[in-house]
Amino acid sequence: MALTHHSLPLVPARAPKVQHFALLAGLEAAVRGVLISSMPLTVYTALGSAEATSAAYFVAGIVALVWGLMVPWATRKVPRRWMYSTGCCLYLIGMALAISGVPQLTVLAVICNGMATATTFVCFNAYVLDYIAREDLGRSQSMQMVFAATPWAVGPMTGVWLHHLWAPAPFLVAGAFALTLLTVFWVLRLGNGKQIARARGPALNPLAYLGRFFAQPRLVAGWLFAVMRSCGWWVYVVYLPIFCIEAGLGDKVGGTALSITNALLFAAPFMLRLARRSSVRISVRMAFGLCSAGFFAASLFSPLPWITVGCVMAASVFLVMLDVVGGLPFLMAVKPSERTEMSAVYSSFRDVSGILTPGAAWAVLLVAPLPGIFAAAGLGLGAAFVVAGWLHPRLGSARPSRGGAAQAQT
Repeated sequence: MALTHHSLPLVPARAPKVQHFALLAGLEAAVRGVLISSMPLTVYTALGSAEATSAAYFVAGIVALVWGLMVPWATRKVPRRWMYSTGCCLYLIGMALAISGVPQLTVLAVICNGMATATTFVCFNAYVLDYIAREDLGRSQSMQMVFAATPWAVGPMTGVWLHHLWAPAPFLVAGAFALTLLTVFWVLRLGNGKQIARARGPALNPLAYLGRFFAQPRLVAGWLFAVMRSCGWWVYVVYLPIFCIEAGLGDKVGGTALSITNALLFAAPFMLRLARRSSVRISVRMAFGLCSAGFFAASLFSPLPWITVGCVMAASVFLVMLDVVGGLPFLMAVKPSERTEMSAVYSSFRDVSGILTPGAAWAVLLVAPLPGIFAAAGLGLGAAFVVAGWLHPRLGSARPSRGGAAQAQT
């Protein structure tokens, strides 16, 4: 009786809506959009070589991967609202460390930012799965893309401009967005999400829910889709600019192409409407197939640099489409009782792709020129196209009736 008041803060004052989550996604995109271009420049300046910079990001990727898998275990001991707040604070710590200019602290800044992204991503997806109905997940994904479109289109160019203006400037701006993100999160009062038989039994070892993840083929397939989509983005963001420089097109073509592609996020609702005319399987498979074809074409036309750029940009259109619908197979297969745990597993795609892509590119460059990386990306995306053929034909389609148990499953 005396303990009943402790449950009150766990329930939000009002049910959060799709636009609330889109606002949070847009604010975090503003943080990361500024950092995605300015942080590598800062790390390179502090460490003095591309090899040391690559090593810093490799270590940060491993730490973020392990940390992200530990977040569900931590949320059993620390309320989710405080874990999300911790993620925002890690962003702020990372900004402060980056401003210092000290090499060792700059490496720690990269690690803190990786941990921050993993923490907020896990908690954010768990909140979405708690409060957004299954049939609204697609609309939620597309609205998040729209809210994030401007930050991702403007952020990278702004980050570079601020870095050349005054080195600490991009981190001060990103820090201001991180503070805004934290403030809006608390204003929305999301609490700790829906409590679904979560208090019974001890906190699970992270390896335990990894076992449950691998025992569910639909979750594994959805995670693989996210990994390959992210690998495609890595190739586009990192290796297209390098190709442009080596081909004599200059160092601005790659950045301009990225800004143009990111602006396509405004078309996310239109892409979702196209996807709804068919099933999720058809949409995901078509996007992977055409994206794979674009990267293969880029490798074939590499002697003609401008055509290569055009082919990779065409492939990136379908990467954007995969951002809209590619996560649905995973989200629609998650059991309500495993939302936080499986959100952590899902979030690992970013860190896994951040380790896998540079490693695969290094191996390709041992035996082939840089366009071989485009071919390797096409091969991986083609493999995802094949796996997507195993999805249920009516996944994501409207159902004539919904029961409580049926709604939680595919």
